[in-house]
Amino acid sequence: MKFKAIFLFLALGCLGLTSFLNQAKPPITVYLIGDSTMSVKETKAFPETGWGMPFVYFFDNTVKIENHAKNGRSTRTFLEENLWQPVATHMKAGDYLFIQFGHNDEVPTKKSYTSEAAYQANLERFISEARKKNVTPVLITPAARRKFDAAGKLEETHAVYSGLVRSVAQKQKVALIDLDRKSQELLQKLGPESSKLLFVYLQPGQHPNYPQGKEDDTHFNELGAREMAQIVFAELKAQKLELADRMVKPQVK
Repeated sequence: MKFKAIFLFLALGCLGLTSFLNQAKPPITVYLIGDSTMSVKETKAFPETGWGMPFVYFFDNTVKIENHAKNGRSTRTFLEENLWQPVATHMKAGDYLFIQFGHNDEVPTKKSYTSEAAYQANLERFISEARKKNVTPVLITPAARRKFDAAGKLEETHAVYSGLVRSVAQKQKVALIDLDRKSQELLQKLGPESSKLLFVYLQPGQHPNYPQGKEDDTHFNELGAREMAQIVFAELKAQKLELADRMVKPQVK
C-alpha cells in the first residue's frame, strides 16, 4: 500500500507539472496563408482536403490555427483582395506565419499570375510585416504536383518558383520548409499508381460530389493532406522551432 501511495503521488505530481508547463506557455496563433493545397474546403468539395485542415490536430491547447488560405490565390491576388489585411492586423508577438504560394503565381495563363520579381517582393512583404510584430515567418515551397514521365520518374513542376522561395528564405534568413522537395520524394517512392491514393482520383459514381468522376493531380484527398501536414510538422521538429514543442502529448495509461 505504501508503494502504491508513493506511485500515485508521483503520478499526480507529473500530471500537475505537465499542466503547469502547458499553462506557462503563452497561447499563440499560427496563421496559414496560401492557396488551395493548404486551404479549408467546403463540404461540396470533399474528399478534396487542404493540408492545413489536419494540421490543426497536431498541437496542444496553447496553439490556435487560423487558416486564411484560399483556393486560386496567388501572392498578388491575396494582397489585392485584402485577404492579407486581417492577418496583418491581428497577428501578435509570439505568433507564427506560414506562407505557401506558388501554384497560381507561376502560371502565365491564369489571372492570378505573378511575375518572378513581384512574387519575391510579395513574399518579402509578408516576412517584413510579420517581423515588425515579432511574429515568426516560415516560408513553404509549393507542394509537388503528381506528374510522371513515361519512365515513371516524377517531373518537377515548380522549379522556378520553388527556387525563388528558397532564395528569399536564404536572403531574409527565414525558416524554410521545402514541401516541394519532400513531397516529390514521397510521390517518387510511391510511384505513378500508388501516388494516386493521395490525390482526388474518383471513378464515375464513386462520390456524390463528383458524379462524373475526377482525376486531379494537384489537390489532395484526406490521406494526401495528412501526409503533407506530417511532412510540415516533421520539418518543424527537425529545425527545432519552438512551435514543435507544443505538439499534442500522448496520454500515458
